[in-house]
Amino acid sequence: MRSMNKNFSEFCTLCAVTLVFALVLAGPLVAPGPVLARGQERPTQQSEKTQNQAATFAGTVVKDGEHFDLRDSSGEVFRLDDAERAKPFAGRTVKVTGELDVQAKVIHVESIEGAEG
Repeated sequence: MRSMNKNFSEFCTLCAVTLVFALVLAGPLVAPGPVLARGQERPTQQSEKTQNQAATFAGTVVKDGEHFDLRDSSGEVFRLDDAERAKPFAGRTVKVTGELDVQAKVIHVESIEGAEG
């Protein structure tokens, strides 16, 4: 019986060592991030920044010093780049059409209108 336990113990040890070696050797083969086809380049952050599109944003216009911001329903705040257009809507719920600069958290305003509701 001792011989059987010893053989089983040695077998388990051998399996554990084999598993560790397999994981260590396979680690470099697993690439982090998306897998790209040969010759394909990763998109740069600059190209992502230039892909801004006009969209409509809803929220409340709030005054922040000399600037006006749009606070959405989740509480996130975006600077409005046209204070003259935003000023008449201070404290009101609005729909803003414009282009969002995600990194700077600025909406380049094309139009602002009061929200119906």
